[in-house]
Amino acid sequence: MKRIILSFVALAFLGPGAAQAAGDQAVPPEQAWSFNGIFGTYDRAQLLRGLEVYRGVCANCHGLKYIRFRDLEAIGLSEDEVKAIAANYIVDGEPDSFGDPTTREAKPFDAFPSPFPNDAAARASNGGALPPDLSLVAKSREHGPDYVHALLALGYGEDAEPGPTGLYHNEYMPGGSIAMPPPLFEDAVEYHDGTAATVDQMSEDVSAFLMWAAEPKLEARKSMGIKVILFLLVLTGMLYVSKRKLWANVEH
Repeated sequence: MKRIILSFVALAFLGPGAAQAAGDQAVPPEQAWSFNGIFGTYDRAQLLRGLEVYRGVCANCHGLKYIRFRDLEAIGLSEDEVKAIAANYIVDGEPDSFGDPTTREAKPFDAFPSPFPNDAAARASNGGALPPDLSLVAKSREHGPDYVHALLALGYGEDAEPGPTGLYHNEYMPGGSIAMPPPLFEDAVEYHDGTAATVDQMSEDVSAFLMWAAEPKLEARKSMGIKVILFLLVLTGMLYVSKRKLWANVEH
């Protein structure tokens, strides 16, 4: 009993990373993301490449329901480019005069649709597993984009074959098994800027893009935080000077 108590105390002090290391989910290596740190910003070129990976690979199974096509202007696309991308997707339209459902080409104000009409269809197409929406995955998972990158680039290993249950081993997936086959392979996409589409490169790019999708206002938040800190520093200095002036002729 004493040994069990000491183990829990040790895990409490060492933090969640130690708890994961002790279990069956590996801790992903930290990446040098451009958006890390108080002055970090998104690399627009990387986000555009990540969008290409998402559209060319991930969008076959995963939606992005909290991102609207017009949001892509923030990562460097023009209005016409956004319209062209949206036109490749079909979304639900208004019911016709008989009340029957209709479909239409997506517009910039629409969100990225799920590739499946409902969860049952998604499970039927993926061996019973429900592919998650990727809008918030880079913030909802512990270790964030590091986790996404490691799962895609490192977790499957070289012998990526399904086991007897049809699941694939992935050391970064909670439980160590995942229903998704390795989604990336060399030159899975052709980057518009000529960057070599290695598995590691595509994993980094799509992880950065999903971080932006989960927190598109990150740069504005950091900018505001810096302004607030500078304001408080100036205010503190002014209050200190005022205090010295008010109490200058008062004996202490």
